[in-house]
Amino acid sequence: MPFDKPTPAEVAAAAGRTIPDLIGPDLRVLFSGINPSLYSAATGHHFARPGNRFWPALFRSGFTPRLLHPSEQFELPAMGLGITNVVARATARADELSPAELVEGGAILADLAATWRPRCLAVLGVTAYRTAFGRRTAAIGPQAETVGGVPVWVLPNPSGLNAHFQLDGLAEEFGRLRYRVGS
Repeated sequence: MPFDKPTPAEVAAAAGRTIPDLIGPDLRVLFSGINPSLYSAATGHHFARPGNRFWPALFRSGFTPRLLHPSEQFELPAMGLGITNVVARATARADELSPAELVEGGAILADLAATWRPRCLAVLGVTAYRTAFGRRTAAIGPQAETVGGVPVWVLPNPSGLNAHFQLDGLAEEFGRLRYRVGS
């Protein structure tokens, strides 16, 4: 069920809030955003900001049988999919995070991956991945290194602010990952 659109005051008040991880056993993919937007924190749903292309890319790549609304995020674990973030703190923009926060969040994410052991950890944002894990030359796609002993795939950031990838390109990258991990 779609949620009520938060007011500008509710969005502003969400600064620093967190959203619970959507995680469980036997995940095919644990998707990790950089950090929640203020809009997502205000609604309590991952990738909820209008213009974010996560949900359409997930559908178009075949991970979900239909386009899910962010309020339907709780259907994902039954499909073998989960969501977390490198940094839990909500901000207006990812560039508000310090390199130290990303490194600390990377260590927490590595522990989370080691605990839950998804088949693949998909980090959505190559620049954040490079900083969080000290992998300066990382590129979009599968990585040679693991995080927490789990294979990693770096995907483009689905934020509407990412002009480098349009929806078709995002869906293609998500589809490459889906093909790798199976359905």
